[in-house]
Amino acid sequence: MPIGARILIVGGGIAGLTLATALHQRGFSPTLIEREPTWPVIGAGIAVQPNGMRMLHALGMGVAAEQAGTIIRRWYFCDGQGDVLCETDLEALWGGIASFIGIERTELHRVLVAGAAAVPHRLGTSLMSLTQDRQSASVGFSDGSGGEYDLVVGADGIASTVRRLTLSTAAPADLGAMNWRGIAPIRPRGLTGLQFVLGDGFFFGLCPVGEGRTYGFGYVMQPRAHDPLEGRLARLRARFAVLGGLVPEYLASLERDDQVHCAAMEWVDVDAWHMGRVVLIGDAAHASSPLMGQGGCMAMEDACVLADVLRSEATVESALCSYVRRRRPRVEWVQQQSIAAAKNLGMSPAIRNTALRERGDQMMQARFAPLIPPP
Repeated sequence: MPIGARILIVGGGIAGLTLATALHQRGFSPTLIEREPTWPVIGAGIAVQPNGMRMLHALGMGVAAEQAGTIIRRWYFCDGQGDVLCETDLEALWGGIASFIGIERTELHRVLVAGAAAVPHRLGTSLMSLTQDRQSASVGFSDGSGGEYDLVVGADGIASTVRRLTLSTAAPADLGAMNWRGIAPIRPRGLTGLQFVLGDGFFFGLCPVGEGRTYGFGYVMQPRAHDPLEGRLARLRARFAVLGGLVPEYLASLERDDQVHCAAMEWVDVDAWHMGRVVLIGDAAHASSPLMGQGGCMAMEDACVLADVLRSEATVESALCSYVRRRRPRVEWVQQQSIAAAKNLGMSPAIRNTALRERGDQMMQARFAPLIPPP
């Protein structure tokens, strides 16, 4: 694709900012728009696994991300009382390709924004219309302006406007699970790695992040529900009161309802990721459950692969076909394994805990092995 091609990136989250940096470093001059008036930060924390960190290092942002977060070396699964069922050495699992870090989303976003600083952007600007022909895509923006582009990239998340205007009007599917998450100002005593404390149809995860803080996240298999902000912390404590280990200390350290974010878990699986001069990346194309912890990493990989093929292929059409060929098998593996992890969570605790004691580490090795080679 010619270096002078006009490229519009819609969305200023992990996918959009990573793509903006990757394209700029390959000689392109993209433009990015973001509907929010400030850079958006959704959620509380995130584990950036080594396949995602590999992308950040390739773009020159890996060291900054490591310094802003905490390197995690072990992943523990525990029973409801906090006793370890199995543990995985993450450095051995990933073969040293990069570190595994826990980081607050605000800090990760700060790193990504700094990396994309040279890319022109417009905050508080939404995409209102999009039509295309064989030569270009025409867009209309919320401020009344418009533009012609050789490629429009939908990096605008699970509720993607680009997807709705071009590829699918179907709403994201409900996964039948709810998620609560927040950042605590403390590090529970003895928390040295990523830890999942498992209940019956639910679990609570604890992930160290920077400056002695902790990202906590509760996952419950239940129908979609609205959890009002008022009283949310008390309900969170009551919901997970049955769990032991380090969970009570984490929950006791939270002080306000607004420290806890709540959302229903949703799924996006569209048949086509591109049409003409429009392509989707990240959650806009393939949002899945968080049980593999790979959403952000898949978005980073999407962005870097798309930038690579746009630089190496002669036409938009051939580049987008190459992008899908390279990305779909890997993404489908993550989605399949997310479903498998959810089924394991739904098993009776006695059966699940026995399986984890006997072969938990082997299951983790098999689950992540296909993600170790470069995308």
